[in-house]
Amino acid sequence: MAEKVKKLGLTRDKDFMLYVKDGDVWQVRRKQPGVQKGKPEKLAEGGFTMDNNYIYFVDKDGDVSRAKRAVGGQKRKKAAKKAKKPAKKKAAKKPAKKAKKPAKKKRR
Repeated sequence: MAEKVKKLGLTRDKDFMLYVKDGDVWQVRRKQPGVQKGKPEKLAEGGFTMDNNYIYFVDKDGDVSRAKRAVGGQKRKKAAKKAKKPAKKKAAKKPAKKAKKPAKKKRR
């Protein structure tokens, strides 16, 4: 699971997204319709070096934690082979009806 890297005790606000970049914690306003994109600002200095084998995030306590990065993703379960159903007989097509020719106009 996750292990704590640095205890910061940050308070989370639902209007901001927190992320870790180069060992520092940054925040940016969440994108909402009709509102301009906000500029990121540094919230706190972590003072640690990041390892590429881990992902770093701000946990629910407001501390920086890390978890082992899943390289290559998860393995998929193999799908069970479906039993073949007997083929249904198709209904015989009826011959198409011929279109009627338009009636000729009478001349006066």
